[in-house]
Amino acid sequence: MTYLKKKLINNNLQLGKILLIVTIFIFLGGLEYSTPNDYVFGYLYSGAILLVNSWFGGIATTNATFIAVFLTMLNVWIPGNEVIQASTFANRVIASIALIVTGFLSQRLRKSQKAIALTQTKLQAQAQLVRLREDFASTLTHDLKTPLLGAIETIKAFQKEKFGVVSPTQKKVLDTMARSHETSLDLLETLLDVYRNDTEGLKLDLAPVDLSILAETVMATLMELAANRRIHLSLNYGNSDWKRSLWVNGDALQLQRVFSNLLINAINHSRRGDHVEVVLEPQTSYQVVKILDTGAGIQHEQFPHLFERFYQGHSDYGVLSQRQAKGSGLGLYLSRQIIEAHNGIIWAENRVPNGAIFGFKLPVLPFQSLSNI
Repeated sequence: MTYLKKKLINNNLQLGKILLIVTIFIFLGGLEYSTPNDYVFGYLYSGAILLVNSWFGGIATTNATFIAVFLTMLNVWIPGNEVIQASTFANRVIASIALIVTGFLSQRLRKSQKAIALTQTKLQAQAQLVRLREDFASTLTHDLKTPLLGAIETIKAFQKEKFGVVSPTQKKVLDTMARSHETSLDLLETLLDVYRNDTEGLKLDLAPVDLSILAETVMATLMELAANRRIHLSLNYGNSDWKRSLWVNGDALQLQRVFSNLLINAINHSRRGDHVEVVLEPQTSYQVVKILDTGAGIQHEQFPHLFERFYQGHSDYGVLSQRQAKGSGLGLYLSRQIIEAHNGIIWAENRVPNGAIFGFKLPVLPFQSLSNI
């Protein structure tokens, strides 16, 4: 009798789950087909797909993904009382790609979680389990690049009018979509680098590098971003009125990323009209770089965590002692990886009366090496 009750309860639960999934699809379908076809609600099917994967497994997830993509694309032509725009079609193609990726990755995640659960019982040390999880996260991040690159190339094709003439309004929409996808791709690349550096170590291509040239190059690329935020950028050489070279033995590409990360961090945490300054100070044993902003500064309890992975701090516009913008929490961590790999030191401190300083110093390139350049 107890067994029959449990079976009956289980059947009722399964029926309830099915009804919930069907209700979600009906509700989202109603939104899709009762609004203009340039309003894309297809992304919301992702929640239903994840629920199906969690409750019913692979085949049901595939079926749910197919139905979601079908309903999303069908709304381009049905009810059929609107002119089909290129941007509308592109939005729905991208939404469909996102749904397919969601279905695929949710199934892969389900399988990976089972594999992790099975392997976990065999692991003797917590460190091995952490390594396994990070390998999975790195693989998952890598797999996300392919559909994202596909979406970017599709948008570029529309921008180049390969599918027809693009109106000024459509161009603005496509430009916004392109910037959003490029930002996501940059985040994925950073995340991949972080995991790779943690597991394999950072491999450097060392050569004599002039930090002053790197600083000028990065500042030039960020001028537009600073101008859009109404932030003034400047470069000086400490107590010197003359331009000076700061030679180090380093990887130019990696050090350029450090400059970019620290400058973007300063711009993001500055208010409109603020000033961000890059200071280069050659010393006897080290070449010192400081990025100064006039933003809200850093809370005392945040200092130990600033260069930790995924740390974002707090955001509160009402408190001057807090940083005001959030990022991925990876830029400063990656910068620390790069500087430490160069046998350098990276740090942060508050300015007086307000603002923050993020700085790093690297060993000076020996004169013998400099004379061979």
